[in-house]
Amino acid sequence: MNITSFLLYCLIVTFTPGPTNIVILSAVQNFGVKKTMEYVYGATVSFGILLAVSALLNSALITVVPKVLSIMQIIGSFYILYLAYQIFKMDVSEATVSKPVGFITGLLMQFVNPKVILFTMTVIPSFVIPYYNSFWSLFVFAAVITAIGFLAFITWVLFGTIFKEFLQKYQRASNTIMALFLVYSAFVASGIVGLFRR
Repeated sequence: MNITSFLLYCLIVTFTPGPTNIVILSAVQNFGVKKTMEYVYGATVSFGILLAVSALLNSALITVVPKVLSIMQIIGSFYILYLAYQIFKMDVSEATVSKPVGFITGLLMQFVNPKVILFTMTVIPSFVIPYYNSFWSLFVFAAVITAIGFLAFITWVLFGTIFKEFLQKYQRASNTIMALFLVYSAFVASGIVGLFRR
């Protein structure tokens, strides 16, 4: 397992602007840290649930249809490339939140957040299952990824205003660097590296 590529993918996807992080950023400015933390707890719980469901579904599917792993790796790689493109062209300057946030809002938003759904459905089969497929190893990786997600949410809470200003000031440079890291992760997750080693 290429742990560097796995961590890069997890860190970039969870720490970069997306619907959840933008809501956190705006909520901390509009409603304060305490109310935003309720949203963060809800978002973290549903993030963990989605990862656990993905791990179980993909593990069961691979047991029934072993060739599906290669297909999921390819789909995951294309999704990572798509994310790289989205991050490269992203504009975070106009994101605001006007509605109150809370635990239930955070919980429900993850289930309709395409970035989170696609990430949770691709990270396990692309990076974990090719190397580890026991129940406990999948549980550990799901817990680690959930913790990374929680740390990303906390980062957006703690450094909300400063982080937003930084992204606006250096948006093009930071988005380009993160997009290039994602392209590297897509290349590794695709399984192409393994073909060259044979």
